[in-house]
Amino acid sequence: MARKKYKFNPDTLNYESIGLSWKEKAYRILTYLSSSFALALVFIVVFLNFYETPKTKALKRENKQLLSQYELMSKDLDKVELVLNDLQQRDDNIYRVIFEAEPIPSSVRDAGFGGVNKYSHLEGMNNSELIIATARKLDVISKQAYIQSKSYDDVMKMALNKEKMLASLPAIQPITNKDLKRTSSGWGYRIHPIYKVRKMHWGLDFTAPIGTPIYATGDGTVTEVKGSKRSRVGLGLHIKIDHGFGYETVYGHMNEFNIKRGQKVKRGDIIGYVGNSGGSTAPHVHYEVHKNGRKVNPAYYVFQDLTPQEYDKMIAISSNIGQSLD
Repeated sequence: MARKKYKFNPDTLNYESIGLSWKEKAYRILTYLSSSFALALVFIVVFLNFYETPKTKALKRENKQLLSQYELMSKDLDKVELVLNDLQQRDDNIYRVIFEAEPIPSSVRDAGFGGVNKYSHLEGMNNSELIIATARKLDVISKQAYIQSKSYDDVMKMALNKEKMLASLPAIQPITNKDLKRTSSGWGYRIHPIYKVRKMHWGLDFTAPIGTPIYATGDGTVTEVKGSKRSRVGLGLHIKIDHGFGYETVYGHMNEFNIKRGQKVKRGDIIGYVGNSGGSTAPHVHYEVHKNGRKVNPAYYVFQDLTPQEYDKMIAISSNIGQSLD
């Protein structure tokens, strides 16, 4: 309690108490409030810097736990990414090779996410770099996993069609040739029998008497039956068969057809007979295999009716002949 102040009054010869003016009272009140506010501010600063409330401690523990979870998640995603990369390699280099399918382009597997920044709401946070990197990695792996899942769906369909594909492959010789003596000119550059110049021979030639049966080398649908016996250029009377799965076969210089355009055939069906039509210098059948629109060496596909030794012998015979028959 504040002490009272007194003043001596000479008239009354007494000490009289002195009251405070309103200005003095106001000044005292303001001084008291200012001191109290300053003291409280100092107390709050000291408390916040050196002491933590239970709520603050709980939040810090939660943040540390979340950070640890993000770090563990990032490591787990790295492991998932390694497994996914292995699956992709197996898919492209084993499964799709078995079924003769093209691998999935890396531009499709590794395609990014265009458009607006979908991680902008994560920026400015504590440890935002780790959080954004983890979120981005998760998105990329999710997309790659989806593409891989769709790829396995395709592989499953190809596996179910494998039996049909094997039946459609042009896997036998187009004429009966057990002793291989009918094997003539093979794939490669040869001297053209008419023009006497070095030209690429895009197939296999099999000599045989006119009228020898010619067989479809795989299941398929006849797409071309055309040509003329009188023509002395080109393939003359010839047939083209679409076997599906990217394969086509061509049979040239025929003497007669045994099928019609649009007809479905099985491997071993007689489709026509050996002739000497078109630009041919002796009775034979010119046989070609096309894969995805490109001419390929037919010898690679003649495996079903030959032993490995017979196959090697056929390749040797066809390679040693320097001139083709067409």
